[in-house]
Amino acid sequence: MSSTSSMFEGYDFKVNEPPVGRPVRVYCDGIYDMFHFGHAKALEQAKKAFPDVYLMVGVCNDTETHQRKGKTVMTDEERYEAVHHCRWVDQVIQDAPWFVTQEFLDKHKIDYVAHDAEPYQSSESGDVYAFVKAQGKFLPTQRTDGISTSDLITRIVRDYDSYLRRNLERGVSAKDLNISFLKEREIKTKKSIEDLRKQIKTAVLDQLETWEGQSHDFIRGFAGMFGAETVVERFLQKRKFVTSKSTPGSPVLSSSSSDAASNKSVHSIKSAPEEETTKLETH
Repeated sequence: MSSTSSMFEGYDFKVNEPPVGRPVRVYCDGIYDMFHFGHAKALEQAKKAFPDVYLMVGVCNDTETHQRKGKTVMTDEERYEAVHHCRWVDQVIQDAPWFVTQEFLDKHKIDYVAHDAEPYQSSESGDVYAFVKAQGKFLPTQRTDGISTSDLITRIVRDYDSYLRRNLERGVSAKDLNISFLKEREIKTKKSIEDLRKQIKTAVLDQLETWEGQSHDFIRGFAGMFGAETVVERFLQKRKFVTSKSTPGSPVLSSSSSDAASNKSVHSIKSAPEEETTKLETH
């Protein structure tokens, strides 16, 4: 197996070799608000840093977090419970200190502190993990791109009205959503307008489909009355009628005879409707 030093090459701090004959005690800390897969993957890296790891995760309480970083979505009790149910975690340390101290490391017999390698600054220090790195007890982990608690909150704020409308439709009161009566009416009015637009659009599309179907039926019927087969059939019937009334000649006609026959056929075709008209008028 590769040595610890080769596993963490490229960093400007050394990493101690792990203890043998017992589980390696690794510590992670954080707020873990809206616990997501980015958090879980960081904890997975810490758990799998060595073959036998006992992973402890410190979660800061609401008082400390709200004072230093701002309001959270989840309460500290909810955050404790969320981390507790992560498969990689062996122990949750509640009310964890905002910054790890030597006293804290000694108390929990921590071999390594796992965190992303970027310096974490504070008003008191340029890197709160500097003393841990100096002792060779810092395990660098990698952040997961594209996911963070801030990203999730940004999505919610961006689609604020959509989530308000969804919760109102599910029966959540305006009071529970902390919105005014006017805001509630505005959201419901927008919803009614959108529903009306959808209904109109659906009705128009249905009518267009009906008209399209009727037009296809009309075209098929019209083509059936005056289609190519009907025209050819009528032409052949007229041709047969004209030929039967003409005088039989020799198998081979002269040029003049052929012209005469053609002229007679044309005359017969033109005069046929006139004869029928005369008969009808006589009757």
